[in-house]
Formats: sequence, structure tokens, C-alpha cells
Amino acid sequence: MKKLTLLLSSLAILFSLPVLANQHVIKAGYVLDVASGKQLKDQYIVVDNGKITSISSNQPASFDQTKLIDLSDKYLVPGLMDMHTHVVRNLSKNYFDSYFQSPHRSTIGGVVNIEKTLLAGITTIRNVGASDYRDVALRNAVNAGEIPGPRMFVSGPSLGITGGHCDSNALNHTFNEKSQGVADGPWAARLKVRQNVKYQVDVIKFCATGGVFSKGTKLGQRQYTFEEMKAIVDEAHTHGRTVAAHAHGTEGIQFAIKAGVDSIEHASFLDKETIKLAKKYGTYLSMDIYNTEYTLSKGEENGVPEENLNKERKVGGIQRESFSKAVKAGVNMVMGTDAGIYPHGDNAKQLSRMTKFGMTPLQALQAATINSAKLLKQEKTLGQIKEGFFADIIAVDANPLEQITTLENVSFVMKDGVVYKQ
Repeated sequence: MKKLTLLLSSLAILFSLPVLANQHVIKAGYVLDVASGKQLKDQYIVVDNGKITSISSNQPASFDQTKLIDLSDKYLVPGLMDMHTHVVRNLSKNYFDSYFQSPHRSTIGGVVNIEKTLLAGITTIRNVGASDYRDVALRNAVNAGEIPGPRMFVSGPSLGITGGHCDSNALNHTFNEKSQGVADGPWAARLKVRQNVKYQVDVIKFCATGGVFSKGTKLGQRQYTFEEMKAIVDEAHTHGRTVAAHAHGTEGIQFAIKAGVDSIEHASFLDKETIKLAKKYGTYLSMDIYNTEYTLSKGEENGVPEENLNKERKVGGIQRESFSKAVKAGVNMVMGTDAGIYPHGDNAKQLSRMTKFGMTPLQALQAATINSAKLLKQEKTLGQIKEGFFADIIAVDANPLEQITTLENVSFVMKDGVVYKQ
């Protein structure tokens, strides 16, 4: 009896861990080519040392049958990519709990959140904003194989003006509270970029306007001058980093685009001129059009103050109209969910809203794969199931081009050739 108990315990441990192997052969029912929209039927995908080495309708001449993964009844798509997340969070849903818990607790929350994200089929993320470079630590732990999680591109502390959206909301009696990324003036902003680069961030994020979840800021009001934004972008690009600008208001969006940012986050108030600018500069828009539903349905229950809920009521509908206009105009788009505002692991719910407000299912999938890879400047290795690419592969039970919601229930997850869910 004791031996049986030990055996069952060992099996439980075994099946809770990712399946590690240098080589796999995947027998796939259908493989989606996200570039063309074609479904390749009955394919064999050979994965070796984390990369796809071949895709063919012919079974490999010889391989270890024990390493065959039979997904012959599944639809395979590239691992999804979320370009706007906040994984370093306390696990409580209550809005004010973060004021009473240590930053170390939110780092532990990050470990939990990134695993949920990965198991939901999100194999690559950008984390845009984390104090104390906690997202850098998470990324490094994932890369070292110490904890499971998606491939992470991280920003560290977000840059912002004094009293802006990226400054602290905690107005205490000492009047000294401010966030780590606060920098006023072009040279101070350059210094902050250099500091973030020193601690090995992948992307620079700054706040160009007010936001929903900050106290006392106006959504449409521009923050930072053009000279400050230009300094941030120039310094970041000099160091080979991409730049993401949080921007709801039209003027702030226009300033950020002209300053040369790589992506606009939220992009709520778009007019014709702003859309033309985005197309001219090739700027990517990352518009979180699902999280309005969660905020307005669960916000009060989660303790979100009325000030913030009222902002969301004002901006949600306008942002969705702007999304539809941008899609129709052919602006570069990526999937960015703002996960953390709503539960991690629900990221793919964004896709059905993207189709509801103007995209085809293929366009939504391209936003979450090849477009996101281009934004990250990783288009030669990420975002497709293709020879020479990293083996980031997920599987679902239905054709996502006909039923996009199937991606909300992923049955298989592989990242870098490692199986995390089967």
C-alpha cells in the first residue's frame, strides 16, 4: 500500500510538470498559416531543440514513436501574443488591497499570473509597467527555466510626469510619494530611459495622457511635451529599445506618433487626422476593447472607485468606435488586452471583440501573431508555425477562422518546444 501511494505521488508530480524533450513530432489535423489564412491538413511538424525543423504532409522516415504527439483531431495555430499586460499584481481582486500588501507579494502574484497566461495559450507577452524591475526578474526566471511562463518583453517602471497617470495614486500625508518612473523635462526623461536600459528592460513605456485607473487625471489631457516625448523615443531607439506610449486623448496620441513611438496603447480618441498619422508613421495600435466589459460588470464588486468607473463609462464606447475606424483604414494593429485589469488567463476573450468591432477572424489572429512579432522586431522567429521559427504552438478543438471563441479554451500549449499543456 505504501509503495502504491509513493507511485501515485510520483505520477502526480510527473504530470504537473512540463514535458521536456529535445525532439518532438507533432501529427496535426490542421495547421493554420496565419500569413495566408490557409489551413494545411494532415501535417507532421518536427520540433528539435525548441525550433520547428520541418513541416510536411509526409511522415518523417524515422523518429522515436514515444515522442509522437497526436493532435490529428485538432486545429493548430501559433502561440498567441499579448502586447499589453500587467502580470506583476497582487492576486486579490479588491482594488485597494495593493495599498496594504508588500511589493514582494505582487511579485509572487506575477509568478502565478504568468503561468495562467501561458496555459491559456499566450506564449509571448509585453509587460508594460512594473516598479523595482520585478518584471525583469520574472522574465529572467522564465528564461532560466526556473518558473513556467510566456516569453516576456518587459518595461520596468513606466515613465510619467509628476502627478500624471504613471505617477503614484497614493496621496499620503508626507506629500513625498511618487513613482519610480517620474521624470520631468527632456534630460530627466533621457536619464530615466538610461536607467531602465541599465537594468535590462526590453521596451520603454511612458504615459502620454491621463488614464482610467489613476486618481485625478483626465483621460484626454496630454501629459509630457513633444520635446519630452521626442527625447524619450530618441534615447530608447538609440539603445535599441522599442517604445510604447499609453495614450487615450487625441493630442497625446498625435504627439507620441510624431515623436516616433512604436505603439500607442489604448488609442481611445481617434479622429481622421490621427488615423492618417498612424498609417503614415507605421505606428501600431494596441487597443484593449474587451476590458471595458469586465470593468463595468465587476468593477464595483471589486471596489473600484466611482471616479474610475465613470471614466470607463465615458471612454469604452468611443474606444470601440475608434477601433472600428482604425481597422477599416488599415492601420497596423496588435492584440493588447490590459490583462491585470481583468483576470489573467482570459486574454483570448479580446479576440472575439476584435471581430465584433470590425476585424475578420484572420485579421484578429494576425494581430495576435505576426503583427505582434513585427512590433517586437521578432518576425523572423516568432508568430508563425514555420520552419526555422520557435516552436510556439497551441491547439484547439474547432476551426478558429469559423469559431474565434475556441481560442478561449486551448487544449495544448507548447513554447520553445516544451509541452506545458496536453
